[in-house]
Amino acid sequence: MRCPFCHNADTQVIDSRGSDEGAIIRRRRRCLACDKRFTTYERVELAMPSIIKRGGGRAEYDREKLRGSMQLALRKRPVPREAVDEAIARIEDKLLSTAKREIKSEKLGELVMRELKRLDKVAYIRFASVYRSFEDVDEFAEVVKEVRPARRPRRR
Repeated sequence: MRCPFCHNADTQVIDSRGSDEGAIIRRRRRCLACDKRFTTYERVELAMPSIIKRGGGRAEYDREKLRGSMQLALRKRPVPREAVDEAIARIEDKLLSTAKREIKSEKLGELVMRELKRLDKVAYIRFASVYRSFEDVDEFAEVVKEVRPARRPRRR
């Protein structure tokens, strides 16, 4: 592992810790040249399916692109980063469990919407409004109605 400060290849692992689920290992390292410390994370790299776009083109799965689109929908919403990371992990688990080499972008969008609906209703509506390309207010109202809790009749 190269030092991010001086780019020396000689680093020493000081401490290693596994995550709660055991899927990620956090390592504290020290550069033997400049003596600065930094943290690295190791994760098992599995072959994620390619994404078939609406126009028929294909793209490699990109975790950071997924995170960016979710964070855009969650902008200025009170959702902790850890919750977003967990949602992304659930999406990736579902993608891997399909055992397919390719998956349609519509399927990925539906997985994202399901997770956003769990995290934050406003973010879900934001994402759905862009993802589903609403043509009129009625389509938008249907999605709002979908997440709005049922009202109880008032007692007099």
